[in-house]
Amino acid sequence: MKAAFFDRWRRGGTHSGGGSIVVNGARRAAGSRGQGRVVMAMAMLFGIYAAIGGRLVHLGMTEEEAVELPQSRVMASRPDLVDRNGEVLATDIKTASLFAEPRRIVDIDSAIEKLQTVLPNLDYDDTYRRLDSDAGFVWLRRQLSPRQQSEILSLGVPGLGFRTEKRRFYPGGATASHILGLVNVDNKGTAGMEKYVDEQGLADLQALGLAGPDTLKPVRLSIDLRAQYVVHDELSKAMERYRTIAAGAVILNARTGEVMAMASLPDYDPNNPYNALEKDRLNRMSAGVFEMGSTFKLFTTAMALDSRKVTLNDSFDASRPLRFGRFTINDFHGKRRVLSVPEIFIYSSNIGTAKMADVVGIEGHRAFLKRVGLLDRMPTELPEVARPTEPAEWKKLNSITISYGHGMATTPLQTAAAAAAMLNGGKLIPPTFLPRSEEEAVAVAEQVIAPETSAKMRYLFRLNVEKGSGGRAEVPGYYVGGKTGTAEKVVNGRYSRDKRFNAFVAGFPADDPDYLVLVILDEPKPEEGKYYATAGMNAAPTVHNIIRRAAPILGVEPDFGHEAEALLVSYQ
Repeated sequence: MKAAFFDRWRRGGTHSGGGSIVVNGARRAAGSRGQGRVVMAMAMLFGIYAAIGGRLVHLGMTEEEAVELPQSRVMASRPDLVDRNGEVLATDIKTASLFAEPRRIVDIDSAIEKLQTVLPNLDYDDTYRRLDSDAGFVWLRRQLSPRQQSEILSLGVPGLGFRTEKRRFYPGGATASHILGLVNVDNKGTAGMEKYVDEQGLADLQALGLAGPDTLKPVRLSIDLRAQYVVHDELSKAMERYRTIAAGAVILNARTGEVMAMASLPDYDPNNPYNALEKDRLNRMSAGVFEMGSTFKLFTTAMALDSRKVTLNDSFDASRPLRFGRFTINDFHGKRRVLSVPEIFIYSSNIGTAKMADVVGIEGHRAFLKRVGLLDRMPTELPEVARPTEPAEWKKLNSITISYGHGMATTPLQTAAAAAAMLNGGKLIPPTFLPRSEEEAVAVAEQVIAPETSAKMRYLFRLNVEKGSGGRAEVPGYYVGGKTGTAEKVVNGRYSRDKRFNAFVAGFPADDPDYLVLVILDEPKPEEGKYYATAGMNAAPTVHNIIRRAAPILGVEPDFGHEAEALLVSYQ
């Protein structure tokens, strides 16, 4: 009986014949529902994969929107600037610039935070604004160092990229910054000789795509990098020694007008010109105008001698001050006696100089300064050149004060060029920062005083170093001649007794000068233990140091055969 029961159970039945039909129907219904679920799941999976595949096919057939990425441009190249001996002063180097594609930045906040670990001064708000846009690309930082580029690459931030650009590099740093000038982030000249080169056709070549690194020849300048270093170094020492607020100097070839070296301090490093536009970084030598003080007496003396109304044998009474209304003109260390013309020069007598100017007259005085280039804007290659200032109307008092360097202002470089004309035989040669031969200089020179007058001025220059206020400029073997200038500065419309602008102009060798040196010191203080801060005490020693170091570099051989006294000249 049990066997029969189990046999029926195996066949799906029970002891009741109707129960077998119920069980089999439920089983078939459950199986049908399971198969439906499987089919639905498979259909959903096939649908998802079909959608993904369709999208991939669509993306593959659709061109991606073009992104205007910055390109490395041949036109950004610039020619090297080299000194007269071929030493590189400025050159192009390759550098990486960082850009971003905002549409590909996944997490802006995270991207900025990572970048700030490499670029700590990256402005968060400004960068966020740039990245939170639909722009194709935005610059984030131009001209990175190789190390910065490597560190940013290691961040692994998607949407960032680099483009190779040209960057201007100045091996000498600040040594010749005011001469060389600056370029902007696009390698365009904005100041100095860099701007001059652009104005001579480089900008047009760049615009046409013709300014390639292989097509641009170096631009040779007139300066000698070795002499330039000497000038910059001595000015730095002078500023510290005499506690000045500024200083400047130029070495000028007296025969050609070439600027061999020129510096103005404080200056800036053109490789990192963050402070180049600060007021005290002005190029004082060509872009600043100053009352040049007693250095102007050399022009007044030359004017008087060249007019033939005064000779070296004449004398003028300097025993009493000159009075013009409420103004009194006196001498700093007056001799209170009659002075000869050479004595007026070496003792720097305001009274005697004013009387010589009065002999020539107001119109003749202004005409002479105009002729020697002191009243007009100086022609030269540097864009930064200031225009001199003079009285709107010249009266007798103006002529008197201008005779000894007060009442009009010129640039120091302009003063140096005019002083060179007083020593080189009377030829006014526009200063240049490009090489120039003596033949080329003669072609552009203008005869402004007679050669005989120039010979007398050379005699007075040398006499002033031997017996006058220029003694501290003497350099054994180089036969230096010069003239001091100590001017009271104008502060709030009045001359200050405590603030001075000192200058010393020198030529060497004095009997037939090859070079002229001009040094300016702004607001020098007395050295420790001394009471005076006149030009003879500070500007003259600075000239001495420059000539002592630079003369051998410039090829001037010392000559110890000169007589101890100044050479006499014929005054007929």
